[in-house]
Formats: sequence, structure tokens, C-alpha cells
Amino acid sequence: MQGNAPTPDTQVADAASGNWVDRWAPAFSRPYLRLSRADRPIGTWLLLLPCWWGLALAMLAGQDARWEDLWIFVACGLGAFLMRGAGCTWNDITDRHIDGKVARTRSRPIPSGAVSVKGALAWMVIQSLLGFAILLTFHRAAIALGVLSLLLVTIYPFAKRFTWWPQVFLGLAFNWGALLAWAAHAGGLGWPPILLYVAGISWTLFYDTIYAHQDAEDDALIGVKSTARLFGAETVRWLKYFLVITVSLMGLAIILALMPKASVLALALALVGPWAMGWHMAWQLRGFDHTDGAKMLQLFRANRDTGLIPLIFFGIALFV
Repeated sequence: MQGNAPTPDTQVADAASGNWVDRWAPAFSRPYLRLSRADRPIGTWLLLLPCWWGLALAMLAGQDARWEDLWIFVACGLGAFLMRGAGCTWNDITDRHIDGKVARTRSRPIPSGAVSVKGALAWMVIQSLLGFAILLTFHRAAIALGVLSLLLVTIYPFAKRFTWWPQVFLGLAFNWGALLAWAAHAGGLGWPPILLYVAGISWTLFYDTIYAHQDAEDDALIGVKSTARLFGAETVRWLKYFLVITVSLMGLAIILALMPKASVLALALALVGPWAMGWHMAWQLRGFDHTDGAKMLQLFRANRDTGLIPLIFFGIALFV
């Protein structure tokens, strides 16, 4: 593993060829940006989209879009980039010995020797402080939720050591933004954001089980647990369950949020979102092949579009 330590210009194995970090970032910054997964932006999208769902649904529920919502929208993007980077850095610190034993991850900055553990810790703190500075611009309820989310981020890397369902812990952390962004707009919570949050967790179980199939064989050899290993040949059946749960709970969240104030047309348009999202998830199932790692990565990355679909319809519903 350490015999061929990469230079700062060595691309991480599962990063897309020609990504912006490899092409344009200064050489000294590349190992740290790779540590933050900046060369693999799909994770930032998957963290950000539930935030935008929560904000859009809160605006639809209150029928009170405000100029400050534009800042919440932008701040969610900045915060998702920073906190996803901090979370990935923490994940790689805790997983450095495991990553060195897995073909897909041994080229990551820490196990490859491109970044030291001390350097990674310092980089994690910098990203976290910048993210906290952005959080402080939100409503007090959202700030409190942001602080609470750190507990989930801290626990997640260890979940695969003690449960077959680490994807649940990822879902709890990655969809927290649905609650936070709703609270940033509305100043509190209610059943709609909670249902939206659980729908997002189910969606995470869907896409991260697909993702985990890339490493199922290596995980079995080193004793790391995942839903991919747990479901095995029954994975498609379980993914269908997650699809139904995601669409159903998001639809219920929309109904509860919009029924009091929104028009029938706005409600109908918003409900098209989870319906179309479900069809996109069904399309992924038709291409599922757990023996094809490249295909699993392709389907996983397609979930950016999956999550954008309901957001588009929420946005349209805001203008009717």
C-alpha cells in the first residue's frame, strides 16, 4: 500500500477523469481537496438537495417566499460543500486503515500518504469553522439543529463496524438539511419536514446500497458491514421497498405542508415531483447489475438528477 505513495497530482481511483481539481486546482491544494471529495461532487449534491427540498417546501407551506430565502438557498450550497468536505475528512481519518485494504479507496490521500492525519485534522477544523460561520446567519432553531447534526456526522464512520445498516446512519446525517432549511425559513419544525426527512433517509438507503455494491467483496474480506452485503441477491427487492417509501412519504409531506394555504394547482404540481422521482428510481432498477462496479457507480451518480426532479416541481409550484 505505501510502496507507491502518490504525488499530489495522482488522481483518486473513483474520481471522474478530467475533474476540476485535477485540471485547475493548485498542486499543493489537490490532496486536501481530494480529501474533501471536491473531485467527486455527487456527495455534495446528495447533501444539498434535501436542504433545498426543505426550504422549497417551507416556502410553499407558508406561501411567504422572502428575499432572505435567497441567502438560505445560497448558504445551503456553501454549507453543503464545506460540511460534506469536513465529514469526508473525518470519515477518511477514522477509516484510514480500512481504506488501505480496499482497491477502490487505497488511493485516497490518507492511506496513500499524500496527507498526514494531523494535516487532515487541521483541514477538518478549518472546514467546520467556515461552515459554522455560515450556520450562525440562520434562525436560532436552525443553528441548534446544525449543532445537533455533528453527533450524527461523528457516529457515521463507525456504523459499519457495529451494524449491517450503516446506510441508515448516513441517511440520518445526509438528510438533516431538510429539517435545518425548513427551520431556517419557518423558525421551527412540524410534521411535513419530519416526513420529508424520513423520505430522504429512505432515498439514501436506495442510492447508497447501490454504491456499496462496488465494495461488497472487499468488505466481506475485511469484515465491514453494509446493506449491500446484507441484502445480497435480494437487493433489487429491497430497493423497490425504499422507492415506495421515499415516494409515499414525500407525497404525504407535500400534502400536509400545502393543504392549509396552497392552491389545488400548486399541490398537484408539487405532487408530480415525488411521482417523477419514483420513475427515475425505477429506471435505475432496470439497469441494476451488482457484478458491474462501473455500472453501480454510474447509477449512484445518477441520483443527483433523481433529487433534482422534485425540486424542479416544487419551484414551479411556487409560481402558481
